[in-house]
Amino acid sequence: MALNLAKAVLGYLKERPDEKLTARQIAEWIFVTFPDECQAKKQSSQYVSTDAELVQQLVAEISSQRPRLQKRHPELKTTEGRPRKYYYSEKSDVAEVAAAEGVVAAPMADSSDAKLGEHAMYPLLSLYLWEEFGVYSKRIDEKRSSNKRGPNGNRWLYPDVVGMEDLGAEWHQEVRDCVNQYSDKRTKLWSFEAKLLINRSNVRECFFQAVSNSSWANFGYLVAAEIEGQDTLKELRMLFAAHGIGLIKLDADNPAESQVLIPARERDEIDWDMANRLATENQDFLEYVKLVKQFYQTGEARLSDWDIPETTD
Repeated sequence: MALNLAKAVLGYLKERPDEKLTARQIAEWIFVTFPDECQAKKQSSQYVSTDAELVQQLVAEISSQRPRLQKRHPELKTTEGRPRKYYYSEKSDVAEVAAAEGVVAAPMADSSDAKLGEHAMYPLLSLYLWEEFGVYSKRIDEKRSSNKRGPNGNRWLYPDVVGMEDLGAEWHQEVRDCVNQYSDKRTKLWSFEAKLLINRSNVRECFFQAVSNSSWANFGYLVAAEIEGQDTLKELRMLFAAHGIGLIKLDADNPAESQVLIPARERDEIDWDMANRLATENQDFLEYVKLVKQFYQTGEARLSDWDIPETTD
């Protein structure tokens, strides 16, 4: 009997609603579950001669059949970024966002099924930023803001995480001293808005929230633990072209494997008027400004002052 790949993929995912699997994981399951059909497929192909090549062929066919399958079965959904993951869900895009944002538990080291809460993203993001870019980061808690402007007066004002990049970390000491005395080009300041899930229902809201609260910085980024929907990343790239906000796909299981899917466009100057408003109304942001000032005064940044998780080698 010939292998009905589309039926096998859909059936496998439907039995595991909301479980996200790569094309390779699905292909390996098909290879084990349908041994006779897979061997017949291998024998009938002039391009496949080994089991490993057959699995790779299944991976390629799953990927190529995805657009057609999703048109026929809207419940078959995928994440964006690499590796793309497939899952079956009857929830609407809005319901998926609501479900994701309702999760508060941090992932546990001994449980692959535990879900990520937004607050658990911050130390993972800080670790990635430090290891990948050498960026010193700091969490901004909007709850530490004044409420002088009313309940929505500070809406979309504060980023979740801010950062400072030391451009002269590898410079000679004399050069660092010279730059500290005669220019303000020793650092780049970063701003990050973190989201558990971005899909077609909330992509524009998330993006413009990042635009709003990152307008003061040299670099502004939207950070997502999951990006779902085949048009979501396309929409973000179009928005980037107009506004320059970048996109980071945060890998919660292995922060070092996180990806900058869209590099942010640099702004040459800090908007100090906006930075002043944030510092005036939020104690965390004021502490961040003090740390940047301290760096310019001393030429050094102490890791203990920043939100950089300790790692064990």
